[in-house]
Amino acid sequence: MNDSTALVTGANKGIGKEIARLLLAEGLTVYVGSRDAGRGRRAVDELGTGARLLVLDVTDADSIAAAARQVDALDVLVNNAGIMAGADPAPEAALDDVRRTYETNVFGVLAVTNAFLPALRRSPHPRVVNISSGTGSLAWSADPDREFALNAGSGAAYRSSKTALNALTLFYAQSLAPAGFKVNCLAPGLRATDLNERAAASDGDPAEAARAAVDLALLPDDGPTGRFLSWDGTAVPW
Repeated sequence: MNDSTALVTGANKGIGKEIARLLLAEGLTVYVGSRDAGRGRRAVDELGTGARLLVLDVTDADSIAAAARQVDALDVLVNNAGIMAGADPAPEAALDDVRRTYETNVFGVLAVTNAFLPALRRSPHPRVVNISSGTGSLAWSADPDREFALNAGSGAAYRSSKTALNALTLFYAQSLAPAGFKVNCLAPGLRATDLNERAAASDGDPAEAARAAVDLALLPDDGPTGRFLSWDGTAVPW
């Protein structure tokens, strides 16, 4: 993989940073996507050889276009950047929170993926990995025996954004399959990140989820596409 290149959005911290670290260990050159140049530079300095800073705000069209102009060829795109703005159920959800969440978690993924498609098309083995969430599974949310169905639909903005992301993943996989793309989404499980208070208090290792993302990023040509997989490799129902 020494001549391969990856881009990880939101890679200056959390799961994204661990994905970048593992891809570097596999011999890839990794663009560390960060909307904050200072934080991105610190992450690049820590990650070391092969890491390159790419200032990228996935909610800003000019930033996306400027970043895309800096990358001529790309083998792997990991859409990791995500936010949770508000945790209310749908009847109490603030419209601004829903819009902010979708701007990053859905529209940002669409805009970034499309901007970097020309570079990905130059790769003999293009791969796209979207970091989703098990809370975006409608089947799990409707299952009365699962915790997602017992919390009265809290976090409606975040959870529905990940459901929408799952749909986009499937549609990209179907559209790009003839060109050799593998496009999949990952439910990373609860990890110790700053997504929300529950995640911050978790003892879930981000590196464990990152390993699963890297496995999808390095799929062989006969690997699956259009799949929703958990961090442990098992299938998650849509």
